Amino acid sequence: MSSAFLITFIVVVIVIVIMIVALFCDFVKWICCQEGQSTTDDQTQTITIYAQTVERFLDDMAKEKPIRFSPQQLESFTGKYSRKLGSGGFGIVYKGKYPNGVELAVKVLNSSATEEVKEQFMAEVRTIGRTYHKNLVRLYGFCFDANLKALVYEYMENGSLDSILFYKNKSIEWEKLHKIAIGAAKGLEYLHHSCEDIIIHYDIKPGNVLLDSNFSAKVADFGLAKLCDRDRTHVTMSGGRGTPGYAAPELWMPFPITYKCDVYSYGMMLFEIALGKKNLDITMSESQQWLPIRVWEKLERGELCDFMGFNGVKDEDITKASLLCTVALWCVQYFPEARPSMIRVVQMLEGSVEVTTPPNPFQHLISSGIGLAVCSQTTEGTSENSYKDSTHIMKKYEIELAISS
Repeated sequence: MSSAFLITFIVVVIVIVIMIVALFCDFVKWICCQEGQSTTDDQTQTITIYAQTVERFLDDMAKEKPIRFSPQQLESFTGKYSRKLGSGGFGIVYKGKYPNGVELAVKVLNSSATEEVKEQFMAEVRTIGRTYHKNLVRLYGFCFDANLKALVYEYMENGSLDSILFYKNKSIEWEKLHKIAIGAAKGLEYLHHSCEDIIIHYDIKPGNVLLDSNFSAKVADFGLAKLCDRDRTHVTMSGGRGTPGYAAPELWMPFPITYKCDVYSYGMMLFEIALGKKNLDITMSESQQWLPIRVWEKLERGELCDFMGFNGVKDEDITKASLLCTVALWCVQYFPEARPSMIRVVQMLEGSVEVTTPPNPFQHLISSGIGLAVCSQTTEGTSENSYKDSTHIMKKYEIELAISS
């Protein structure tokens, strides 16, 4: 939705609402005249309250603030929650529709939601509720009631990026994948560099990049996001954060955090976009299981283009796919300061700056002789036992990779 269209829509809504209020006032006065009565104090108060409610609505619309919906409104929007889109640990997502026909996705939290899930709910409202960008999913509003807590988003027709990349019954041209990679990068660029406060997402992965009807990418799921004052260079936090396999190494260590952790996660996702497969494949031999280090080895030997072809990338797409992998290697540099900003990443992907050969992002594994011990901190749903049960290759590369079907 363009800014021009949004402004036009707001103006039209304002005009219509003013007309409705005027007609309503005239109608009340006519009733009073018919009954030989003057407008009572109660009637005047009703009109005033109605007008104030409309004004608050229009003010929220103008400021692009999320609207607070009632449980009754959400029940109406979703047709009494008749169409389920998906579910997870947080709750269930339903498809809905505004009275004007605009489609919605309504995320309803489980009634037994933990305090952590409720905190994620508030994080979504606090962060994405104050942003507007074509590559960020739009939060229309929310419901925070004793019996219902829900978030109302714009509906994304083509679902999440992971459903396109990892399921054989869905396919997409490589040119669109390149466009998706750039769109997601621009969404992160906005969060890091264009908002009043820096917004660190903390959970960039294909499942959190949604696609609209034109396969335009929009970053979603801000449940782990944090605001960071631009005067501060680091964020201190306790406990692990993000999804194993995409989370930057520093998120599992007692070190200060910067927005560069999002750059690392984006790089991990970029490998998967370029090659259309998950970064971990336990069906391969141990030396072949982890995709990022295989990409580095091929680049170092001058065999990256051949590697792309071997993995099913068409000849006409090999150059761009190789570019994505090279940019990904820059993004996953071990030290945060060695990673490019998302401004630079966008420039590299769009070809406006030269993309040089990156340093080896896995050099520390060689120089140290052994991998660092895996931190015992865990994310929700990840137990310490799962760390102990990790394969040797996961520990070797210092990251815990979530194995999912």
